[in-house]
Amino acid sequence: MSEVIAAFELENLRGEQVAFPGNGDALVCFIKEDCPTCKEVMPVLVAMHKALAGAIDIQIIGQTLGGNKALDKAFAPGFSILDDSALKVSFAADVETVPTLYRTNASGSVTDTLIGFVRAEWQDLMQRMSSELASPELDLDWQKLPEWRPGCGSLSVDPSNADRLRAEAENSPIRARKIIIGSQDDEFEFMFDQGFSDGLPVIPPTPERVLRMLEGTRRDAQEIVGVMAPNLGEVSIEKIAINAVMAGCKPQYLPVVIAAVEAISTDDYNVHGVMATTMGASPVIVVNGPIRHQIGMNMGMGALGQGNRANATIGRAVRLVIRNVGGAKPGETERSVLGNPMKFTMCFAEWEERNPWQPLHVERGFDASDSVVSVFTMTSGPSLIVDQESRSADALAGTIGQTLEGIYNPKAHFATNCLLVVVPEHVDTLMRDNYSKADLRRRIQETSSRPTRELVGNDVSGAGLNPAAAAGMSEEALDRMMPKFRTEDDIHIVVAGGEAGKFSAAFHGWVTGSIGSIPVSRKIDI
Repeated sequence: MSEVIAAFELENLRGEQVAFPGNGDALVCFIKEDCPTCKEVMPVLVAMHKALAGAIDIQIIGQTLGGNKALDKAFAPGFSILDDSALKVSFAADVETVPTLYRTNASGSVTDTLIGFVRAEWQDLMQRMSSELASPELDLDWQKLPEWRPGCGSLSVDPSNADRLRAEAENSPIRARKIIIGSQDDEFEFMFDQGFSDGLPVIPPTPERVLRMLEGTRRDAQEIVGVMAPNLGEVSIEKIAINAVMAGCKPQYLPVVIAAVEAISTDDYNVHGVMATTMGASPVIVVNGPIRHQIGMNMGMGALGQGNRANATIGRAVRLVIRNVGGAKPGETERSVLGNPMKFTMCFAEWEERNPWQPLHVERGFDASDSVVSVFTMTSGPSLIVDQESRSADALAGTIGQTLEGIYNPKAHFATNCLLVVVPEHVDTLMRDNYSKADLRRRIQETSSRPTRELVGNDVSGAGLNPAAAAGMSEEALDRMMPKFRTEDDIHIVVAGGEAGKFSAAFHGWVTGSIGSIPVSRKIDI
């Protein structure tokens, strides 16, 4: 137990600030409302205050604000209980059991300590103090009190609080609860058993690894960057770092992961809907700006596949945050009927240097020199768009439009958006005719347009517009051409992939707009 109680200042129930130490000796007692022994002791504390308050400083410290109010209402003591719901004073005083009573001198040094309740010990201390201070004896029938009560564990040593309090006391950035596993336990199997994994092995997030990961950012480890549905878990920089360790990230990847998590935590992105839909939607992350090269991301050959640590682990870290902080787990709040490989990871960089147009982040309002992460919600992909024959921009763009018409099903027009990844050889074909992104989007809409009457469900395919609704439409309305996408803004275009191969690709979107998910971009704080 503590030999000296460090100076502190706490607020009482009247909103007054009370400082310790005062001008002389003091009695300091730590209690909590849900401890039966503390309730047994309350009448003693009330009598003690009546008899000794004028002769010695008396401070009763409660560990929960709600509990303090409940004790005040139940016992109506003459003192106002001090609020230590932050538990910093309890921790600094090394309180392991409540009630704990310290008698201290003017410098805060402890001269007597009582732990739990032993009637003889409490009675002896009170009698000695009454004699020393020439104060009246306590107006208390000691025989009505139990001979002994063991007390309860202090909240400051509760495993859910102790690591945080120790870290705060040591000025460590780590606050998360530490899990101790048995010496014979396999730490990797333990992580599987606890449900921390996405089905692949994860790296155990030891304090050393988490601290090393936090070196990747200048931001405070306890900064809350968002609230993650469905469990509405507060996402701190530390929690992101923990999941980045588990995913296998390097510290220099952490700013990208943080920015992506910030993006998916927004109402616009609607991560709860994304994870809960039976369609199997998942985040797809695109990175732009100088950080692509700084951390060695792949934007060329195989950019959408395996083999690059940055691409793979950044996407996985974001997905682990959604799982472990947000609580989106398959079979629970994550309801995908088939699942989706992108739920493991999907992150890549745009090859801006091979892009003749504005890169994605500039289109979305950022400076070319900014490092930016953009997060889309996609249900499938990458789906290949194969065209090795077209030699003109119109012909190639026509192929792309016809292929994109198959998203969901060919009759599903105005239903979603897409993320189109154009490979360098196809870029070269488009630029033979000086195609802009606007030209490409226009051509996609043109070649995917169909008369409304062709989009009505029928015996060949029940998908599409409701036949009953179509029956009430005019001939003019049925002849009206309907493009695949509601607006050209629903066609997002980036450049990536190897130099050889005329195989572009598209990710198929989910529900767009305010009723679904809106793509979100965030500048990366490097």
